[in-house]
Amino acid sequence: MQKTSDQVIVVGAGPVGLCLSLALAQADVQVCLIEALGEDNFLEQVPRAGTNHPATLELLERIGLYDKLEPRGIIAPLVHYWDRRENRLIAEFDHGLLKDDTRFPYVLQCERIKIVEEALRLAKAHPNIEVRLSTAFTAFTQGSDGVTAWATNAAGESESISGAYLVSAEGARSIVRKDLEIEFEGFTYPDRTLNIEVAYDFRRHGYTERNYISDPDEWSNLFHWKGPPDRWRIHFPVEPDAQEAALTRPDAMQARLQRFLPTGKAFDIVGSNLYVVHQRVAKKFRAGRAILAGDCAHVNSPIGAMGMNSGIHDAFNLADKLTKILRREVGEEVLDRYERQRRARTARAQRAARRNGMVYQLGGAGAFLRTLALTAIGGERLLARYDWLYGWTPG
Repeated sequence: MQKTSDQVIVVGAGPVGLCLSLALAQADVQVCLIEALGEDNFLEQVPRAGTNHPATLELLERIGLYDKLEPRGIIAPLVHYWDRRENRLIAEFDHGLLKDDTRFPYVLQCERIKIVEEALRLAKAHPNIEVRLSTAFTAFTQGSDGVTAWATNAAGESESISGAYLVSAEGARSIVRKDLEIEFEGFTYPDRTLNIEVAYDFRRHGYTERNYISDPDEWSNLFHWKGPPDRWRIHFPVEPDAQEAALTRPDAMQARLQRFLPTGKAFDIVGSNLYVVHQRVAKKFRAGRAILAGDCAHVNSPIGAMGMNSGIHDAFNLADKLTKILRREVGEEVLDRYERQRRARTARAQRAARRNGMVYQLGGAGAFLRTLALTAIGGERLLARYDWLYGWTPG
């Protein structure tokens, strides 16, 4: 039986924190999972992220999560690249070509909120995980043999929680990273992105479940999500100084959608939000027994779905190493390898995201040819099982 002082304290019950907790718990490591949101508002989160790549699906299956998600998502083997000005399909990639490499030769379109809902249910049922909802993490201290986290519970009482390691999966505004004074190096894109959710079947116009559309004036992405009702999210770049109220007026969004696809009929808009895109990476992922994972360690453009996926891979990489440390099989120095491996993968993901954004603004068939050149399809091609981007190798 593991001592409480050997438990891992995980801050943040997003996809990264929950996957880490479940992976550790399955390895018989005790986990205390702290989350500020409560039962009353946990599912009231802004819709975002939801494209789950094949290598990620393999990991989700490992913790028993995939079977919970598949019925709530859309299996999407195809991805399309379009030229908006010519209204022409430039290229189609088929994940089905991966059928001999993985049990999941497709992407699963399943939103983040569904992932955390199902993962939280599994975490609550696991005897090795203590889930602390409505608990605000406030500070921590660490020594040579452990950490102490301080939190405020639902009753407003301050309490301490002891463990062997503390993992921040808090997101980009991580308290742990700030308390450690770790620089979050990078930049914020000047323009913003408008997401409009529409109840309309774009497949009747030749689109597939995942579409990247190049245009020098207004590139866009179009993704299908399972309902009810089924929804399609369309992303548009917007000017840095435009007022949110003006951008999200129903008539303004209808006009933008009609420019994208003139149907002559009003679209059924079921939601919208405006967000800023950052590209940043923590100068280091670890200080002593405090470790960063997911968005608190790295953030990038969502183009290509490299954010949540890479964060989930952080979680499994770290879970494997912490498990071996706590079993006294390896020394703490393996955490340096976690930082090397995941920082290297993060750098590649961020370069790819930036290239994608640049290419979508070019427009035309030439843009697609430029895409092939920039991403070096053939060496780091889409159909290379994604391990080059999300996996980890010795080093």
